[in-house]
Amino acid sequence: MRRNIITVPIRKVQRQEAIGPHDPPVHGVPAQDFLAVEEPLEIRLALKNDERNVAITMRTPGNDEELAVGFLFTEGILRSADSISGITNPARNVLTVSLVTKDGDENSDSESAIDLERLERHFYLSSSCGVCGKASIQAIEASGCTAPPRDRPVLDREVIHQLPAALRSRQMAFDRTGGLHAAALFDPAGTLLELREDVGRHNAVDKLIGAAILDHTSLTQVSPGHSSAVPLHDRILMVSGRASFELVQKALMAGVAVMAAVGAPSSLAVETALRFGMTLAGFVRNGRFNVYSGVGRFQEKDGLAAHERRS
Repeated sequence: MRRNIITVPIRKVQRQEAIGPHDPPVHGVPAQDFLAVEEPLEIRLALKNDERNVAITMRTPGNDEELAVGFLFTEGILRSADSISGITNPARNVLTVSLVTKDGDENSDSESAIDLERLERHFYLSSSCGVCGKASIQAIEASGCTAPPRDRPVLDREVIHQLPAALRSRQMAFDRTGGLHAAALFDPAGTLLELREDVGRHNAVDKLIGAAILDHTSLTQVSPGHSSAVPLHDRILMVSGRASFELVQKALMAGVAVMAAVGAPSSLAVETALRFGMTLAGFVRNGRFNVYSGVGRFQEKDGLAAHERRS
């Protein structure tokens, strides 16, 4: 198993006020520190006898199959796990997703074959930005993304308040490194169902969505006819950082109706959430949060949607 955390030698330097008035000063004391691993992953797509590089992303090793499947799904390339005939790891930091053609034989012709020539775009993704150049609501609509149901899940504001602590309690790698983003899926009662961590916040979400698509099957033995958990209409997505457009886009592609973030949303994230009827909450921490869209999903007793119903 690949390591996602390594130790490195360091020299500690601290000011006196940071360590207490009666403690000896710390100047160049040797110690060990834990770092989150960051390495490239090349995602390749194979159809019939053709294989192309689709993306290269910087990620924390682990759950690579989920990352590849989640990325391909949220980019509109894959529709379901039924499209996958197999996932292989031909070399270090390389993953190939093989697709099933129309009649189930990857060596046969198919009217619905994906145009690999068109898809061969070398996305060199940094850990923080994800796929650049696709930030438009029209691009989401063109990919076939549809709005989630507007009447579910029904939300309790107290559940939203509880999400950050539940998320933080399961961030095992973050506890050791302080350098990983997290994304988690909750049910409407606030039960944490799945969590993934990565140096890239977009990767954490892709891993989470990929896990839902593959639904814990053997990743090397995905078979046609498999039913996944997507769309995630009755799930709440919680992220440990800000809510960017890209994360909202990925959530919508997976059918997520409710997204909450510890940090702030961007203007395009809010615009997109409003367009698709997603409930988007930001600054979810310290007993408060802001609702930027989709307030109607909250229970009447919470009073959040009272003005919306009167108007």
